[in-house]
Amino acid sequence: MVRTFSLLKNYHFFQSLIMIFSTPDQIQRIASILYSYARLPFVSNNIPGAIMESVLATVRDAEVLDTYDFIDVLNKDTKIGWQVKSTQASTPVTWKRAKITNSSTLINDSLSSPEACQILGDAIIKFCNDHAQHSLDVYNLEEIGYSRLILHKNNKATYFEKKLCDKNSPLIFKSEDYYWEWSIPKQTDKKEQLPSFKGIRKLDNKKVWAWHGLGENQLHFTAEKEWWLPAGHINRIDFDMPADIQKFTLEQILEMLENGSN
Repeated sequence: MVRTFSLLKNYHFFQSLIMIFSTPDQIQRIASILYSYARLPFVSNNIPGAIMESVLATVRDAEVLDTYDFIDVLNKDTKIGWQVKSTQASTPVTWKRAKITNSSTLINDSLSSPEACQILGDAIIKFCNDHAQHSLDVYNLEEIGYSRLILHKNNKATYFEKKLCDKNSPLIFKSEDYYWEWSIPKQTDKKEQLPSFKGIRKLDNKKVWAWHGLGENQLHFTAEKEWWLPAGHINRIDFDMPADIQKFTLEQILEMLENGSN
């Protein structure tokens, strides 16, 4: 009986992994759609997050959520949601505009106390985890995945997927992994630079968070690059983006539309 329960538990675990990750064919289709989109006239070297969300939703029979929730794409049938990011490789990921409750008091206290810095940092990590937990609860999700498009300077692109959390293990980050301090603004003759609030990983003293709480509340997560899967991984694909000569002209697009309407 115990062995049967264990086998069933393992079966459901592997089934969930199968559902959250796209198959090799689906990943190839995602790359093909993105390549075709990039051939259109007026499309720059950037692919907006909204396009990436629509592509993922199309391939995974899901829907794009027009909300500010943690997940961007939802499959109600499988109870899976995805957070979607699309940036240039050199662009730091903005995790969220982190509007922290009672931030003014927490910021003022943190300017003169290391202990208060930790309290503010813990509140930021709690904000990140609560945001994911909210999506798990509201949409009755089994798990949340991460859908990531990276655009490189050499006209290459990388797409990968990873699991972020599930209803049994909802925490993405642990507050005890970081300590926090304010940065020293760089001197400049141009625009005044406000200090950022840095989250530093205790394990290796590496800065992995930067919260701009004195400005527009952007929360940058520089350690996101450590999530990038290695080349050849089953959940990653590397592909070429179209060169200028491979792009459609406006005249070609108009001609195709005209012929298609006949």
